[in-house]
Amino acid sequence: MIDVSPKFNTLRYAKASGVLSAGKETILRVKEKTVPKGDVLATARSAGIQAAKKTSDWIVFCHPIPIDWADISFEIKSNQIQVIAEVKSIWKTGVEMEALSAVSAALLNIYDMLKPLDESLFLGDIKLLQKQGGKSDFIDQFEAPLKAAVLVISDSTFSGKREDKSGKLIQKFLCNQPISVDDYQILPDEIGQIREKLIDLVDNRKIDLIFTTGGTGLSPRDVTPEATKDIIHKSIPGIAETIRRHGKERTPYAMLSREICGVRNQSMIINLPGSTKGVKESLQAIFPGILHAFPIIHGDGH
Repeated sequence: MIDVSPKFNTLRYAKASGVLSAGKETILRVKEKTVPKGDVLATARSAGIQAAKKTSDWIVFCHPIPIDWADISFEIKSNQIQVIAEVKSIWKTGVEMEALSAVSAALLNIYDMLKPLDESLFLGDIKLLQKQGGKSDFIDQFEAPLKAAVLVISDSTFSGKREDKSGKLIQKFLCNQPISVDDYQILPDEIGQIREKLIDLVDNRKIDLIFTTGGTGLSPRDVTPEATKDIIHKSIPGIAETIRRHGKERTPYAMLSREICGVRNQSMIINLPGSTKGVKESLQAIFPGILHAFPIIHGDGH
């Protein structure tokens, strides 16, 4: 199976359809509910909904997911029955296979109930009509890459006693985003130096997005949130809440982190944890959603 643990939940939706062809007399009996095995459409609807919920039982690489809603509808023509399945879930992966499975199961049950009456039955044209949800629905495009800076806040790293891994991980992650890293520096846990550097990057360098890593814990020298709070004009609590919630689902220690995020002028500053694991999980949690902030910051609206 594909590891989906780094992903976050979004509303997922899929719509699929398929067709069963039959003789006109057979279709008429379906409409009149005179098929010996019973109500064809009611049975097919139940089978389709059940199949959506059980998709992972027989599609090998599908994840078992919570189905929030599934429905089957029908369009009856003179010699065809079209089955339409819709599925919703708030989860980490899409529900395309669930919708396709629902259509397939509904069609097979119709076929089974009608086969004693009609040897000309034919089913097919099973296809996905629509899907929504996931990161691809939340991607913003920019004429030019956003300019970013990475600040590593650590006494031990600044003094050369420890190698920086978290800052380099941020840079590597940003290579796959519409972002260019224009600055990378290592600073000690000195609140004055941190404040001064943040102001310079925003006011003079006009950097769009600044990531700090480190100094967000509870030790006496951890002052990155305080330095950030001193210079931002607007806080964005939702970003920090998302980071901590995403982290807390993976380790209880995430609740001890004190990141804050905010805007100064037209620049966004985001505190990240100091550990590489915390940095990686935080970036996975907030991208690509945070990119949508920049059109708003620049006055272009949603």
